[in-house]
Amino acid sequence: MRGAIEPDFTLDLHGHTLEAAHGRLDAGLAQARAMGARVVLLIAGKERGAPAADRATSRGAIRANILDWLAAGPHGSAIAAIRKAHRKHGGEGALYLVLKRAR
Repeated sequence: MRGAIEPDFTLDLHGHTLEAAHGRLDAGLAQARAMGARVVLLIAGKERGAPAADRATSRGAIRANILDWLAAGPHGSAIAAIRKAHRKHGGEGALYLVLKRAR
């Protein structure tokens, strides 16, 4: 995954409010799955290491909440792997979501 392949779908959450980013994540993953995408490039910005109590208001809040949103969301069971993105795709500010094959 280290940049050797191109993502099938890009989902950019950077710069959104937490509420908008969460909604966009769910809608974007639904769209990616409907298109049969296998690798989603998720751009969420760099995590700032905020304590759990500050995740809603600090810089890096979207990135700090991504894993929780994915685990609790409707698409969690469709994700086979989550990997750090290659530098050319955003590095520390992005992730690859590898989706399971549709049955």
